[in-house]
Amino acid sequence: MAAHKQNHETTADRGSEKANIAPATTFSPSGAPHQTAGIDIEHPAVDNDPRKDTTLDQNRIDFNDPSLSEEEAVVENLKKQG
Repeated sequence: MAAHKQNHETTADRGSEKANIAPATTFSPSGAPHQTAGIDIEHPAVDNDPRKDTTLDQNRIDFNDPSLSEEEAVVENLKKQG
């Protein structure tokens, strides 16, 4: 008689299945993707207003240019600072 492997879910397996969240098709001015993950945004562990009390400088997007070396990127960013 052949042994049959049974598929038993363990505590470590729970929640490890792939999330079926559609990719974003729009983005906010901050660069954040507009996606719905089905979570309670009022839950105490969720920061539902991460940009509260931040400055304009803190919210500027810094896209790295992969065609530049790290040193070149620093030089270019310093030039942009004035």
